[in-house]
Amino acid sequence: MPDSLIDLRSDTVTRPTPGMREAMATAEVGDDVYGEDPTVTALEAEVAALFGHEAALFAPSGSMANQIALQLVVPPAHELLCDADAHVVTYEIGAAAAYGGISSRTWPAVGADIDPDVVAAMVRPDGYFAVPTRAIAVEQTHNRGGGGVIPLATLRELRRVADEAQLALHCDGARIWHAHVADGVPLIEYGRLFDTMSVCLSKGLGAPVGSLVVGSAEKIERARLIRKRMGGGMRQVGILAAAGRYALAHHVERLAEDHAKAARLAEAVAPFGVLATPARTNIVPLDLTKSPLDAHALAAAARDEGLLISVLGPRTARLVTHMDVDDAAVDRAVDILTRVLRR
Repeated sequence: MPDSLIDLRSDTVTRPTPGMREAMATAEVGDDVYGEDPTVTALEAEVAALFGHEAALFAPSGSMANQIALQLVVPPAHELLCDADAHVVTYEIGAAAAYGGISSRTWPAVGADIDPDVVAAMVRPDGYFAVPTRAIAVEQTHNRGGGGVIPLATLRELRRVADEAQLALHCDGARIWHAHVADGVPLIEYGRLFDTMSVCLSKGLGAPVGSLVVGSAEKIERARLIRKRMGGGMRQVGILAAAGRYALAHHVERLAEDHAKAARLAEAVAPFGVLATPARTNIVPLDLTKSPLDAHALAAAARDEGLLISVLGPRTARLVTHMDVDDAAVDRAVDILTRVLRR
């Protein structure tokens, strides 16, 4: 096993930069449960303003931020619509049902390629003893959809669908910063389309932890109660909020570098017939259906050579670029992948 592993499993594996550590060490803090941490308050105001909303709430994880937001827009025993590969129903361990009493129904997994007419046809109104639909959720960028970016026109159509059916529209925006950089859509343009959002600071931006719920002042006041109920009340958490503020100031525009590195990886694996979709952002999805290697075999062989990749299914894997992977590491990863896939 090589001493130095290249970790392309996720963009959550990054470590704080020296500048970020300095910001954390010098952060002004207070007890946030009492609303007395000035650094948290500043971060919440900054993020709310970026998306054109009234308020935001710092949460310890993206899953908690999503689940708080869903409870804000879907009452117990009512329905959420999302796609079958959405993070909120795939990687949050049934939290919508367990914590919010929310019923979920999904359209077929198509990543970022959503048909608003299909979504509109799924909406269930009140009455007839059916579970009424209360909200639609989308994921931007789409994790299992290979980092795909939902086009702004599609999101506007979904907003129209939601308005006509009197539904809320939620965005799991864990990697919305990538969509902003890839397509040049202003964050405030995204923000005006959604009733609630969750945005993450530890996926791609390099913060060690933290996400925010974004919405109206009334919703965020309710969100504080839900966060506390879920065990998410934190004390001198300005130390972590300072990392988030540093990330927003220094690490958003540099995401373009990660996109370029992902494109290089995609170009390297494409001749082997395993590239599921073009790399739009920092995720390279691998479809090994026609490869002699399944996902576990590929991951094991790559690890033996010094490269870590994610296994998402028997024949599905993923490469994710991030700020801790430099050009030299990408060169090594390309060499390893081409040698392993050539076997």
